[in-house]
Amino acid sequence: MISITAILKSKPENLIQVQNMLTHLVTETRKEAACIRYDLHTSDNVFILWEEWRDQIGLDSHNAQTYLIDFISKTESLVASPIQVYKTAQIL
Repeated sequence: MISITAILKSKPENLIQVQNMLTHLVTETRKEAACIRYDLHTSDNVFILWEEWRDQIGLDSHNAQTYLIDFISKTESLVASPIQVYKTAQIL
């Protein structure tokens, strides 16, 4: 299993737009066969995606989806800083 944490910090004036875009992203991603978990969390204007994938092939497929590519390109001007993505391994 592969774990991913992605952190997005929306510009305050774009908060609702970013949240709506994330909601669409989560809805589409959860349909993918290799997706085990794709949860969205928030605190103020920070959004955190907590992802778990069956394998690298499934994650690679996700990364090639047009809705993810579109999301990344459209949010570049809406976020306060670049999206941070961490690929992690569970230790406990």
